[in-house]
Amino acid sequence: MIERHVTFNVIPGKERDFETLFKNEYSVAMSKQPGFVSVTLLKEHEKEAVYKMAIRFQSLETAAAWRDSGDHKSLSLRSRRSIKRARFRFMRWSHRNRRQRV
Repeated sequence: MIERHVTFNVIPGKERDFETLFKNEYSVAMSKQPGFVSVTLLKEHEKEAVYKMAIRFQSLETAAAWRDSGDHKSLSLRSRRSIKRARFRFMRWSHRNRRQRV
């Protein structure tokens, strides 16, 4: 599994626009992408206008397909109207089943 964390510093006063775009368009388009697992948007309480998005896809290939899709490119351009800065971090996870029979 691939997990991508993106931290967004949103332009003050544009928080509602950013949240609306995420809820109504970005997360909807992403959820239709093959290999999509989940997406969560978190807002920091200590810092105004700072958000973190956690995105999960089944594989590097499905994550790359979303990143290269027309929907992602179009929505990324639109979201930039609200964003001062974005930082990205990628992680690759594998699930381990550690349950043992007694």
